[in-house]
Amino acid sequence: MNAIEIKSHLIAKLKQEKCFWSYDASSIQDVPDDMLVEMVMLYLDVDDIDLLFKILPYKKVKKYWMENVVLQGDIYYEMNVFFAWFYFHAKDPKRYVKALETRLLNKRLVA
Repeated sequence: MNAIEIKSHLIAKLKQEKCFWSYDASSIQDVPDDMLVEMVMLYLDVDDIDLLFKILPYKKVKKYWMENVVLQGDIYYEMNVFFAWFYFHAKDPKRYVKALETRLLNKRLVA
C-alpha cells in the first residue's frame, strides 16, 4: 500500500469506530496529520499505529503524540507509557511521560 491508500485505510477504520461523529462527512477525507496520529493512537490498534510510521516521519509521529495524546490525561497514562517504551524507546517510560506532561502543561500555561 502506498501512503494515500494507508491514510484512506486508517480513516475508514476510524469511521467504523465512529471517531468522526461530530465532523461533517465531506471533510473527513481531508484529515490533517496531527489529528490522524491522535485518533489512530487513541482508538485503533498497534498494527494501525505501525502504519502511521509508514506514511509519516518518526519525528512527526512523536511530535503529534506529544502535543495531542500525552496531554489527554490520566485515563490514557498507561497507554502513553506503553507508547513511550514501545515506539519512542524511553529508558524510563513512566518518568518520561510524567516529565512530558509537566513540561507541556507548563508550556501551555505560559503561552
